[in-house]
Amino acid sequence: MNSSYLKTFLIATPLVLSGCKGNNKESSLTERPNILIAMGDDISFPHMGVYGTEWINTPGFDRVASEGILFGNAYTPNAKSSPSRACFLTGRNSWQLEDACNHIPYFPAKFRTFMEALEEHGYHTGHVQKGWAPGVALDSAGNPRKLTGKAYNTRRLTPPTTGISANDYTGNFEEFLNARNGDEPFCFWYGSVEPHRGYEYGSGIRKGGKTREEITDVYDFWPNDDIVKTDMLDYAYEIEYFDSHLVKMINILEEKGELDNTIIIVTADNGMPFPRIKGQVYPFSNHMPLAIMWGSGIKNPGRVIYDFISFIDFAPTLLEVAGVEQSESGMQKIQGNSFTDIFSSRKDGIVGKSRDHVIVGKERHDVGRPDDEGYPVRGIIKDGYLLLRNYKSSRYPAGNPETGYLNCDGSPTKSDILSLHRHGLDMQYWNLSFGLRPEDEFYDLGKDPDCMNNLVSDPGYNNARLLLYEQLYNELSEQDDPRILGNGDVFDKYPYAQESTADFYNRFMRGELTKKSAGWVDSSDFEVPRQYRR
Repeated sequence: MNSSYLKTFLIATPLVLSGCKGNNKESSLTERPNILIAMGDDISFPHMGVYGTEWINTPGFDRVASEGILFGNAYTPNAKSSPSRACFLTGRNSWQLEDACNHIPYFPAKFRTFMEALEEHGYHTGHVQKGWAPGVALDSAGNPRKLTGKAYNTRRLTPPTTGISANDYTGNFEEFLNARNGDEPFCFWYGSVEPHRGYEYGSGIRKGGKTREEITDVYDFWPNDDIVKTDMLDYAYEIEYFDSHLVKMINILEEKGELDNTIIIVTADNGMPFPRIKGQVYPFSNHMPLAIMWGSGIKNPGRVIYDFISFIDFAPTLLEVAGVEQSESGMQKIQGNSFTDIFSSRKDGIVGKSRDHVIVGKERHDVGRPDDEGYPVRGIIKDGYLLLRNYKSSRYPAGNPETGYLNCDGSPTKSDILSLHRHGLDMQYWNLSFGLRPEDEFYDLGKDPDCMNNLVSDPGYNNARLLLYEQLYNELSEQDDPRILGNGDVFDKYPYAQESTADFYNRFMRGELTKKSAGWVDSSDFEVPRQYRR
């Protein structure tokens, strides 16, 4: 996908939002605000309608943006469900969370979430479907924890496709509201499992009324063909389903007269479930859609903000608006910064008091390498550049070929790329998504948003690259990152909380597991050596 797609957003979005100012109350707050967090599962920036993505219809997200704030530079530090959500909930980077840096971990008892803190300070808390997950969270006595409050999952419905959950998200939100004690403030986590895979192939066209012609641009690292476009439209259809429940929840709050005093945060945990995106460390992996609405608390709504927001900034922000001091929260030291100054500002663009960069990275995600080894990466995004350090570049970034590239969900797009490679029709797409990578990568995002041209050997960028590496190293050292301090292999030693797939590689190679044992990839994803030579 070429840079014109993002340039269109930067130029057109303020015009799209102009005239949609919503409420702009100046009175001081006399009550603590409610909080509604709508967390989509696997959505990349800029895949919401208001960003200019014409093949996705999101009236709920668009309303939150037009009556609140639309953010252009929101990032998760780690582009996989468990670690990303852990960062959001604790205010700490994933490399500061011990076991919880990994996917499907045992969540350490020492790390408290802001929702646990809010519940202790008088908030009614709960979630529907997917809160912090997947993984196991126990307290020091071995009892299950409620990292995102009590689960409300009893109401069911008939979903429009076989790939969509039967959970009645809106109905369960109503159940949560009905369980409140009087007028106590609430914090609710709407954890959709859409657009996580799997999809019903062709549903975007068949049931969503979409056409492949709507997609005029495909990322440069995928084949530009009907298979990929159909897959993208199925993804779009599930985003729209997520958004449809958001619309209903907003309407419920409006009917109850509680919309103005409710902060609504709409985002996703990590990038879209496609090759080279989900579970990786490129812009579309970590760059998230984000809109925030708060009728009583946001001045000059309808603004577009380009300050960098990291997921670690949500915990301190929400504690502040709820009137809970960090020192009284029972949480470990928070690394993130509150961005309530953006709420109170009237400015568009760069407000100026928040961060000017984000740090990203990862350790172990899905299994599939010998001894459950991860693929450690650290990186920094600043001044229009992306710098990445791949610490174990001899390992396959998406998992080993012989075990099905387990850190890349099975999909028509994945199968398409693997088929082209097996038949000798195209090597480039396989190399970009599944092949080995160099130790260092450096990209000029303004010229190359798809990160196709590694500039690490270009002398014209040496100064910028070295300055960013120095900043990355210094900040990670200050954050006590074990990977920087020489003890990074500790992340591979933390136990995997899902016994059925732990030590998958070794058990598969011994014949103890079959291709069907990894249900999130297709049997055809498993390759023999001759199929994956470079």
